[in-house]
Amino acid sequence: MRLEANIFALPSIFFLGAALVYGFLTEWTEWVGFTGILLTFGMFIMVGVYFKMLQKRHGARPEDREDGDIAELSGEQGFYAPWSWWPIVLAAGAALAFVALAVGWWILVPATVVGVIGLVGWVMEFSTGRHAH
Repeated sequence: MRLEANIFALPSIFFLGAALVYGFLTEWTEWVGFTGILLTFGMFIMVGVYFKMLQKRHGARPEDREDGDIAELSGEQGFYAPWSWWPIVLAAGAALAFVALAVGWWILVPATVVGVIGLVGWVMEFSTGRHAH
């Protein structure tokens, strides 16, 4: 995962520098571009840090080593919930949010409620009930 972490961490340095140069060249009067470049920096950093955390948790993978074998990747690759209905609830909230762009901003209130319910339900799915860990 070190390679993947660096693929996202190194461009983030570029975007931080680009934001500072952009702000300097526009004399800090144009905030939309500066904010957009800083948000791009933040997105790259978030993904890079996530890959660093995965690297610490899982260690070296077979594809990271020169002597790695394809057969080492057989078996379970993670924990997934194939019976979960919460992604559908979350998608309904996102669909309502997009409808709010076309119809009216008032639809964003129920979209937020549905989206938060779907997100909390999906995150907490294995903390309660029959499948609790």
